[in-house]
Amino acid sequence: MLGVVNVTPDSFSDGGVNVRPEDAETAARRMLDDGAVVVDVGGESTRPGAAPVSLDEELRRVVPVLERLHGLPVSIDTTKAEVARRAASLGAVLVNDVTALRGDPALASVIAEHELDLCLMHMQGEPRTMQAAPSYDDVVADVTAFLEERLAHAVEQGIPEERICLDPGIGFGKTAEQNLTLVRELGRIVALGRPVLVGLSRKSSVARALGDRNARVASDAASVGAAVAAFHRGASLFRVHDVRAHVEALTAAAAIERGTAPA
Repeated sequence: MLGVVNVTPDSFSDGGVNVRPEDAETAARRMLDDGAVVVDVGGESTRPGAAPVSLDEELRRVVPVLERLHGLPVSIDTTKAEVARRAASLGAVLVNDVTALRGDPALASVIAEHELDLCLMHMQGEPRTMQAAPSYDDVVADVTAFLEERLAHAVEQGIPEERICLDPGIGFGKTAEQNLTLVRELGRIVALGRPVLVGLSRKSSVARALGDRNARVASDAASVGAAVAAFHRGASLFRVHDVRAHVEALTAAAAIERGTAPA
């Protein structure tokens, strides 16, 4: 379970909530207490329509938070090699890259050098334009092929396969229907043999599944339901805002799968 700690003014559901380092620290520690394995700190919004931020601005946002969280399990949500390098020096263990090593050619070497884990995510286009007119021949086949190719590329760059997980990129250059199809057919991505992370939390596609085609942010209850559906299709990692609710729901779902309660 990855707890989301966005230190941005403009993220889609929690922009501005954690812009002060002390607030971000409080949120992160609460998520860890609630059962998150890692907290995912991000200083650049990747919501639809978001504009990129400079390296200096991203560092200004994330470094004070990472300093406060030093010694705790932290992921850095970034596309920039220098941000990843600074995060690694402050104890980050994972890089969550929405460009799947396409954004900064130096990022792979930083990850390999510091022996960081890596999440490769699929995104069609870029945040500023990705929802303009997403189009696929077969969304599941296209996303699966992309992730397989990027996994091979990462390994070629010296990142061990066992350190890599895959993310189909729910909401990143997909329609609501395409997102739901990806979750329904998630087993095809799981078959690539790496852990699959899903980020369904509060996504508009989940909200629209309730019948409101203009909805922008899903409730935490709907997000938990979608996460359980993904779990039953093979997802093993979840990037979420409401950690406690997801942990409890997924623990119950796992116990039913096993047929036994946790010891």
